Amino acid sequence: MTGRLHVQRLPLARLLPALTSAAPPIESPNMAPRQPVSAIRMAQGRMTLSPLFWGLTPPWLKVLDHAPHCARAETLSKRAMFQEAFNARRCVIPVSGFYVWKPQARNKQPYLVTHVQRTPLLLGALWCRYHTTLTTYTDSTALISVPANACLSSLTDRLPVVIAPEDVTTWLDPSTDPDQLTPLLMPAPLELLGAFPVSRHVNNPAFQSPSCAHPVGPMLRWTVPQEL
Repeated sequence: MTGRLHVQRLPLARLLPALTSAAPPIESPNMAPRQPVSAIRMAQGRMTLSPLFWGLTPPWLKVLDHAPHCARAETLSKRAMFQEAFNARRCVIPVSGFYVWKPQARNKQPYLVTHVQRTPLLLGALWCRYHTTLTTYTDSTALISVPANACLSSLTDRLPVVIAPEDVTTWLDPSTDPDQLTPLLMPAPLELLGAFPVSRHVNNPAFQSPSCAHPVGPMLRWTVPQEL
């Protein structure tokens, strides 16, 4: 389950020409939950970029530490915490990559997962609004996870769902029938993502150096066997 994001130098205007934004995305080489993250939502029929608190906080949640930063795709229509948001309040979180940890005998090795061409990824997510007064509110979000594909399943059993740019409008539109979204809640295509090991300094969320994303080994990616 992803708990760290890499958000750096995202050419969103080229990826999503319809996006309107008054401010650049919040950047971090090692972004952890419980802080603001930039998300793309539909507002008055337009795609907009705005900050959300990473950790879904519905009005009835009493302990902030219990705010989930990820929601399993299989539970979206079953758990009350996620069902309403999935039906009407979906967003995508643009990232340059995200971190996963591969279990090993004595420790865990962090990997940075990216698009194989290092272009931005749009991670599917939910959002909700908590009114603190009649006029003030906090918007929060949780990523949606799906089973890892065969290429990356040796690193982790879950990965964030990746929404293709051509599917973003359908995903964001609150009038889209949830049944139409089921085909989007699938593991990423085998050839889309790659992952390379990075320094264990990334284990510390306070470590914010660009070196977080420096490879310390080769990229793991899907290769098609050559026919003899």
